[in-house]
Amino acid sequence: MSSEYVERASRVPGAIVWTKRAAVRRPGGDPDGPVLPDGCMDLLWTPGRLLVAGPDTRAFRPGPGLSGPWTGVRFRPGSAPALLGVPAHELRDRRVDLSDLRPGAEVRRLTERIDADPDPAAALEALALRLAAEAQPEDPRIRAVAAALAAGRPVAETAEAVGLGARQLHRRSLTAFGYAPKTLARILRMQRALALARSGVPLAETAVRAGYADQAHLARDVRELAGMTVTALLTN
Repeated sequence: MSSEYVERASRVPGAIVWTKRAAVRRPGGDPDGPVLPDGCMDLLWTPGRLLVAGPDTRAFRPGPGLSGPWTGVRFRPGSAPALLGVPAHELRDRRVDLSDLRPGAEVRRLTERIDADPDPAAALEALALRLAAEAQPEDPRIRAVAAALAAGRPVAETAEAVGLGARQLHRRSLTAFGYAPKTLARILRMQRALALARSGVPLAETAVRAGYADQAHLARDVRELAGMTVTALLTN
């Protein structure tokens, strides 16, 4: 991980506060490389702008207008829509200005306040804490779904465990995560696999432990979601 990228646990439950002096990024790529799907949404600040990064279904490559510096609050899967007041699927694969979701005058004041703060990360976290305090309580079933899929449990088993039918789970998943539960499961499986591979686990063993049929299945899935080979991701 680049020395220019730093993250820490947030006071917002389950969230991460991160800073980056160059391009936007989350863990899962080289400093100037793609931002990989991870099931999360981010509240972002760069001088003069507040934005929201929606849930990705494919790798996002920051353009020249997104060079930073940046700080962000990355919310755990399913938790951001209640804070932002918008269904996750409306922001899927998008980066939007916060003023598209909240009154423009309010966002301008917030942006100016964070711009002037000597610690923008702390100021952005304070905004996230305020949004969390104002939000409706998180549905515990959504949190249970995210935890189960992150652990590799099958979608049908997860639905039964939380007491939701297939259609209910699908509808709630679109609102909370931005996509169907099978898509979230696939994205979280890729993240499990990359974490294992980066820890030194051989790719064949990584594939089995992460829940793939074999190493070829892992390779195909990573290429489709990340737009790069596993080897390229691991060497960046």
